[in-house]
Amino acid sequence: MKKLYKLLLVVAVMGMAFTACDKKDDNKTDNTKQEQKTEQKTEEKTEEKKEESTNKQVDRKIFVDPQYVKDVIDGKSDVKDYVLVEATWGESKDSPDYLKENGHIKGAIHVNTDSIEVGPVWNLRKPEEIEKALLSQGITKDKTVIVYGPDTGVTRVAFTYLYAGVEHVKILNGGIKAWKDKGFETKTTENKPVVATDFGTKIPAHPEYLISLDQAKDKLENDKNFQLISIRSEKEWKGIESGYSYIPKAGEPKGALWGKSGKDNSDMSYYTNPDGTYKSFDEVKKMWEEQGISTDKEMSFYCGTGWRATLPWFIAFENGLNPTIFDGGWNEWQMHKELPVQVGDPKDKDVQFTTVDKLPNDRATK
Repeated sequence: MKKLYKLLLVVAVMGMAFTACDKKDDNKTDNTKQEQKTEQKTEEKTEEKKEESTNKQVDRKIFVDPQYVKDVIDGKSDVKDYVLVEATWGESKDSPDYLKENGHIKGAIHVNTDSIEVGPVWNLRKPEEIEKALLSQGITKDKTVIVYGPDTGVTRVAFTYLYAGVEHVKILNGGIKAWKDKGFETKTTENKPVVATDFGTKIPAHPEYLISLDQAKDKLENDKNFQLISIRSEKEWKGIESGYSYIPKAGEPKGALWGKSGKDNSDMSYYTNPDGTYKSFDEVKKMWEEQGISTDKEMSFYCGTGWRATLPWFIAFENGLNPTIFDGGWNEWQMHKELPVQVGDPKDKDVQFTTVDKLPNDRATK
């Protein structure tokens, strides 16, 4: 009997020991989970701080007047390290102003739009190519870059600088005309850039400013808060013509909204005043609202090949919105036969919904 009692006592003690061990293990598991949660929260806060820091670095004051530029040039501004750019297609000899009678602003270098985009789609170049181009232009992330030009090549180039990571990008509102209207001097001799060696950050610093073809397609199909906005002429919007001599098909991605542009692929009269300056945000917003476009929803702009879309992008961006650019635009969309399209204004009864492969190939603009 005593032996049985002792045996039972030993079993009971061992059971208590195992239970205690299990509790310790449970505590260890709970502590590990708690540590993991703490680490995750710390990582999330760190990422949030990184994002906040990046956003703070971006200067949203984009459009500047001629006096601002003159003060920078004359050393009467807080801006001490800057690059002044005249941006348009072709080399300096191809510019309508740079070496000709209108001339250019003192110290301005000429930048060919081909340096930041490439055919046949005419999307932005690869990051390493953009970095090479910017360094050759003497541009780094810390410099203030002031851009002007005769068309939307200026906003295309300025957008690329901001996308790359230049923290202070400015656009001369009204271009060379506004400069000359103030009586300011121009030059006709070419300026060469002082080449830089280190951009200062990884390019692109702001990949979130662009969306791809696949993203545009997915968002159109699945995201009710998404608006894909066509910045194209009425003839392009209605599928009468493509707007370009090298784009054979005409139409728009199915579900797109019309943000207007001007009479053709180089006119932006819906966004500019008669003197060439840009319309106010309130004027543009009113036009968008009349077209069923809401600034409370996600906005992604596109055009034929990426130039025109950047002007409304900047107008929205300067006023605190976070739009994107669908870089490929209609040119890339019409290269994929399976993609859905609309021909005609969706508000009209005669609109047609089809796919790219069923579009005729005779809609290039001559």
